Amino acid sequence: MNTTASISPPLQTSQWLNSPKPVTLDSLQGKVVVLHTFQMLCPGCVSHGLPQALRIHRLFPQDKVAVIGLHTVFEHHDVMGPQALRVFLDEYRIPFPVGVDQADPAGPVPLTMQAYGLRGTPSVVLFDPQGRMRLSHFGQIEDLQLGAVIGQLLSEVPSSAAVGADGLAADRSGTSGCADGACGVAA
Repeated sequence: MNTTASISPPLQTSQWLNSPKPVTLDSLQGKVVVLHTFQMLCPGCVSHGLPQALRIHRLFPQDKVAVIGLHTVFEHHDVMGPQALRVFLDEYRIPFPVGVDQADPAGPVPLTMQAYGLRGTPSVVLFDPQGRMRLSHFGQIEDLQLGAVIGQLLSEVPSSAAVGADGLAADRSGTSGCADGACGVAA
């Protein structure tokens, strides 16, 4: 993960659900942004990632912490389209904005997933109030650990937000396919 002070690449989405207009990281400047990536058919996403995103959405003040979802499909494309996603979001009562990661015409891995170096779902990415990626984690992450990082980012003075980025990066090695509640991309 890159922990430099540069602004993160933009989200590359084909559409947004649960939002009247497209969501951008620029529009969320000043807030800690919690990006949960998922697929509807990923067991770890349904059992852990999305429920965790819902808890964060409910527990943290929305004027300080923005939760957004990214439906990033790298397998089973034909059954996980936007219409199925709308039904899924309604069934699981997901209230926060969810972007559909832009498909890459050259391959199965969507564009935002590539730009952020994500290896699969579920993944969580945290951005500080200046829009810098501060944590990227593949697989399940404990609520307490994630809450501590969110709290740390909320407590930082904006001018010193880049200090202490080391130690915030967490990632879990994984293999292709679904195992231990996470679905990975083949290398």
